[in-house]
Amino acid sequence: MTGMQMEPTSDERLEVVTIPVSDVERAKEFYTRIGWRQDHTPPGKFQFTPPGSWCSIQFGAGLTTAAPGSAQRMYLCVPDIAATRERLSALGVEVGEYFHTGGPSPEPGLHPERASYRSHFPFTDPDGNSYLVQEVTSRLPGRIDPGPTTFTSVDDLARALRRAATAHDEHKKPTGETDTNWADWYAAFLASEQFGEQPPV
Repeated sequence: MTGMQMEPTSDERLEVVTIPVSDVERAKEFYTRIGWRQDHTPPGKFQFTPPGSWCSIQFGAGLTTAAPGSAQRMYLCVPDIAATRERLSALGVEVGEYFHTGGPSPEPGLHPERASYRSHFPFTDPDGNSYLVQEVTSRLPGRIDPGPTTFTSVDDLARALRRAATAHDEHKKPTGETDTNWADWYAAFLASEQFGEQPPV
């Protein structure tokens, strides 16, 4: 029936996106160079997963009839867009300029307040398949279902702890006092990020 939304009866996770490439070896070299994990796959398929991601890309001969380079604007969400752009550039990736959204139309540069979801830059793989890097520091409500707070890599957790430390320093500024309950505050901060809620005060 039109307009009705039925609750799913099982988990339905998008885990792999197939992208079209013209040269498998060149694509393998590129995704290895930028630090994406190569996963075990059957012969003829090649799968790479970005750090901390639950979704992977896959390519190989005969997997798709789409033209090489036709996969466009795949979002790559990161907690620190400046660090990501600097890392990719240092690895020889041609990265586009920053732009930000939030007004009537996109504008050049990072978002003035570095608001979550607002700052972006593009890059492409050797075939022209394009990615749009987006800075996400706090999730909108509903993007993550309530449940255990989890991290998919040591690096992912380390970055989250650094964000918590920065936020905690700001939290302490008004009083300058030592917070003996910093571990509880960090835990509340990390959970609020995961669930798209307001951070602790």
